[in-house]
This record gives sequence, structure tokens and C-alpha cells, in this order.
Amino acid sequence: MNLTRNFSLLELTKSDTAIRRGIDNEPNADQIDKLKLLCENILQPVRDHFGRVKVTSGFRSVELCTAIGSSANSQHAKAEAADFECPGVDNVELFDWIKNNLEPDQLILEFYTPGEPNSGWIHCSWVPEGRRASFLHAYRSEGKTKYKPILGSAKDLF
Repeated sequence: MNLTRNFSLLELTKSDTAIRRGIDNEPNADQIDKLKLLCENILQPVRDHFGRVKVTSGFRSVELCTAIGSSANSQHAKAEAADFECPGVDNVELFDWIKNNLEPDQLILEFYTPGEPNSGWIHCSWVPEGRRASFLHAYRSEGKTKYKPILGSAKDLF
């Protein structure tokens, strides 16, 4: 099933962990509708601008979230978020483009290492109403994940 011209439902639901552990990771009809909106408003525009988009994590059932140590309340479980990269594009550039050109709910530059343009990934969520316009950098410090707001360009952090 295609969600947009370049994104399929399989691409947004495939999980090696779910396959390995026999976890059902099939979204219901409402969740599929949300995934379509995520693709239409975030992933397809990114694809149209940058070319290839590699989705590393899309929809995760509550059971899958629990299995990987994520929150059952994650936006992934609500079919509102995806983690992705664009091969050959610095994730800081990708972050800034999304921030300046789209209307995400939450946009996180996750575990980016300065000087390593392919490090980390982008987490982006989209909801139809009440978008938070939250822009963050996730990093590890003292063994814990911490978040720092990005007020201007992500390039200014590094």
C-alpha cells in the first residue's frame, strides 16, 4: 500500500526487531491515516527536495516500543513520527531545511557528532493540530540522553 507516491506502508512499519521477536507491528486504519499525513507533510517534501530518504524507524506498536525500551506513549506508537536520514546530506542541513520549510510538531537532531555529517539521524513528528514547533538536539552526557533546544540554525550549535 502506498502512503504517498514515494513511501509505502511497509517502509513505515518494517522492523527487524518485530520480525525477530514475532511482534505484530501492523497499524490500524486510524494509524494508517496518520502515517499518510506524516508522509504528505514531512517525508514526501523532504524526498522531493533532497532525493532518497532512508526511514530507519516509523510506526512502532506499543509492544514493539516496549521491546526496544521506548515509551508506549512514543509518537512512533501513535503513528505520528519517523526517524530518517537522507544519504549524502549532512543531518544538520536536513534539520535546518525541515525547520525552515515545513511545519513539524517536533524535530530532533539525534546524536549528531560535529565533523561527522552522516552521524545521528532526524526524528520528526507531525500532527494536524496543536503542533508544538519543538526543535531539539539529543545527545548523551554521563550515560544519559539529554535534550537542548535549538532556537536558531542547528549549524550555530556546532
